[in-house]
Amino acid sequence: MRIPGKHIILTMLVIVLTGFALSAQERGPLDTVRVYAYITPEGDTIPESILPPVEVIGKLTGKWKRHWAEWTRLRNAVYVTYPYAMAASKVMNEINARLVNVSDKQKRRAIIKSREKELKREFADKLTKLSVYQGKVLMKLIYRQTGNNCYEIIQEYKGGFNAAFWQTIAVVFGSNLKQNYDPYSKDRDMETIVRDVEVMYGYRG
Repeated sequence: MRIPGKHIILTMLVIVLTGFALSAQERGPLDTVRVYAYITPEGDTIPESILPPVEVIGKLTGKWKRHWAEWTRLRNAVYVTYPYAMAASKVMNEINARLVNVSDKQKRRAIIKSREKELKREFADKLTKLSVYQGKVLMKLIYRQTGNNCYEIIQEYKGGFNAAFWQTIAVVFGSNLKQNYDPYSKDRDMETIVRDVEVMYGYRG
């Protein structure tokens, strides 16, 4: 049977268009895409895709460079002084507990003197190696652990004259024995670092 010419052209056109349509379906942007399936803990199945890693490199501004330099300096100082603060504060808290019901000056002096030798033997050489900045951090940590600044501690243990003398020396070196500790404001960064250090030393989980 002979197919007229116009029928042959129409047939070829249908074949070409059909093939083109199938090809478009195979790689069309709205066609179904195979993805991985992820099952949630609740039992739902959701599609999951794995994206290739992307490396993003940023440049710190001068402000942030200074911020992280100060943070690193503070972190290092806390790591160095924290063990000293904990050990010294423990002894100081024990002394304070023994002094609570003791009003006799000679007995109080004897209690303080008995532990003072222990503090000197344990920390005298180590503390002389600290920088002024590390000393400031140590005083703040002692306040954090005892609730008293170093001026009050010296005044209680050694008298007002000694406290005033050492406060003068501290001021000359750019420090202050009367500084307190405010974990919610000016010492917030230090508190964040201290909590990390406490976890490291096993004092807090």
